Amino acid sequence: MKGYDLDLLRYLHVLIEEESVSLAARRLKVSEPAMSRKLAKLRKTFADPILVQSGRRMSASAFAVGIVGRVQELIREADALIETRALANLVNMTPTFTIRANDLVVASLALPLLQALKKECPGCEVIWAPEIEAAASDPLRDGSVDLYIGATELMKPEIRRQTLLRDHMQGLVRKGHPILAEPITPENMVRYDYISVSRRGLAQGPIDWMLRSQHGLTRKIAMVVPNYHSMIESMKDTDLILPLPGIVIDHISRDALGLTAFEFPLSLPSVEAFQAWHPRRDMDPVHRWLRETLFRVSRKVFGKSCP
Repeated sequence: MKGYDLDLLRYLHVLIEEESVSLAARRLKVSEPAMSRKLAKLRKTFADPILVQSGRRMSASAFAVGIVGRVQELIREADALIETRALANLVNMTPTFTIRANDLVVASLALPLLQALKKECPGCEVIWAPEIEAAASDPLRDGSVDLYIGATELMKPEIRRQTLLRDHMQGLVRKGHPILAEPITPENMVRYDYISVSRRGLAQGPIDWMLRSQHGLTRKIAMVVPNYHSMIESMKDTDLILPLPGIVIDHISRDALGLTAFEFPLSLPSVEAFQAWHPRRDMDPVHRWLRETLFRVSRKVFGKSCP
């Protein structure tokens, strides 16, 4: 065990998790040759291959699988030793946090979160990265994103998550819209044209599924837009209906814009938004401070919608 150090355990942990020299190298931001040298040292230290060829890919050896939990715990305990000192030094730090979220979340949380973070860490910077077509968990795994905020279910099983809010969809229309002249039913819902908000260009969603499965009805989608911002001020001049989460509608100056909202007469599933991160960040004191601050800000901003 001569020359053995904690950093070697970190390499071991990532190699076992990724089961790939190239992916482990990318995650730890080192070259593949450097990662290969670490793997060779680990194999010599533990007298075990650690990673073995399995068809076209590598897989963790039985020994590696058996010790990964203990290795992870050792790393967490070691990192915890510096937590108190790190948090005490927040005022002198200049961390950059990259958070991926859609425009609904950014509009609601960006400024309150920045203000809360800068109270304790004046030198911090927050980068809000746009959502992408790739799986939301991929940037968390490779370290290019610190936190994901959203509602996607396409997450790798190891990704940690914490619910920030639960919400439901409502319909935004102009004041005096004819749908408001009588009790709103599924039948009169489908008489009017709708705007669908989807960054992926998807026209249909839960509203359509519920109308079709429970009532045998189909609504008309007149337009699909990537975000709701550009449509808000134009709604007062049309009979189109714009479905939006309640948290968005609550932050719109409806009276000033000549708009109002109504509840859909459907048993729609709730919209649950969460923050997600990779487990290697669990014991990072600054990252944990970021998560706790975001959770606290979410409760203040979203209020009754929080879990």
